Amino acid sequence: MVDHVPVSPEQPLPTRATLVLLVGRVTTIKLAYWTAITLFEGVLPLAYPRTFDDRFGLSLVAGAIASLVALVWARSSARAPDRRVGRLTRSIPTIATTFAATTVVASPASLPLLILERERSLEQCGFGTCHEVALLFWIAVLLVGTLAIPLVFAASLHGDTAARSLGH
Repeated sequence: MVDHVPVSPEQPLPTRATLVLLVGRVTTIKLAYWTAITLFEGVLPLAYPRTFDDRFGLSLVAGAIASLVALVWARSSARAPDRRVGRLTRSIPTIATTFAATTVVASPASLPLLILERERSLEQCGFGTCHEVALLFWIAVLLVGTLAIPLVFAASLHGDTAARSLGH
């Protein structure tokens, strides 16, 4: 007869407080990231009144800097302990929450940037879109906010032998 004892004990699921902290941290980073880029894109034509082609390099640099800052912030935020919850550990539920909940909560914040970039894509055009790179820029920013920030956050969570992780 085979014992029905699991090989490894069932690990406890994260508490509600842990999940709230997790969603709050990642959502804050994503919202700040999209807000910073949106504000920069909104102010750039006013502060630097040149053609789209002359300004677009500045948009790329600002987007790259904002992305780097957001990714570093995600890494440090994932590793920072909370005085009430303790440290966040890497587990399947925390990683799934990192992607699912924060995408639902924060992704609409990228829509104002889409509107601005759509407007940029039409600048100085007689008919139709003549600056497709503006829309590609928005897609890149969306991918960083939707995938890269949560991925860096999840990968930076503390590994714990008491927590299920994707690597075990």
